[in-house]
Amino acid sequence: MCNLKRVEGLSLSEQNQALEQLDDHELVEHSRTDSSVFGVLYERHVSRIYNYVFHRVGNVHDAEDLTSRVFYSAYSHLASYREQGVPFTAWLYRIAHNLLANWHRDRSRRPVISLDDIILSSPAHEHPEPMAEQHESARQLNAAIRNLDAERRELVFLKATGEFSNAEIGKILGKSEGAIKSLYHRTLLALRKELENKGFER
Repeated sequence: MCNLKRVEGLSLSEQNQALEQLDDHELVEHSRTDSSVFGVLYERHVSRIYNYVFHRVGNVHDAEDLTSRVFYSAYSHLASYREQGVPFTAWLYRIAHNLLANWHRDRSRRPVISLDDIILSSPAHEHPEPMAEQHESARQLNAAIRNLDAERRELVFLKATGEFSNAEIGKILGKSEGAIKSLYHRTLLALRKELENKGFER
């Protein structure tokens, strides 16, 4: 583990550069004794967490609020976090998953999902922005994903990030690796069937 004492005496910019070289596990350990270090973790992961939340709530105001709550909760519970096969990123997504579940339950309505930037073809770190034009195939794909139940939509989003293994997604969603493989296979079949029914040629 890198010793933070090594960065003492450096300029603020040099200190930040040194911290950015640390991996998540090292930053978590240092954040437990120096709250300012958590800011590096925040900057590293906030865009992808915001993107994930935005696609679940469909509006900027709630996405920003929930994203802030994700990181507040993460920092508040940092002392209890233990890696043990669960990367810090997956832990953040798990917190977001739980907060989103509460958010939707409180509103007792069908989630509004915005897929304007097409999650399946856009980098996960990009800030969601409306697209002026979309191909017909993309519109049909978006509609098919919106018709999935909440759990399958979330699975599609997590797979689309390319960040997690099936085992890690299972930890986020509270399922076994085998269950995730099976659910994803069934989800792809359901999407293909709906697109074929709409006359979409793959």
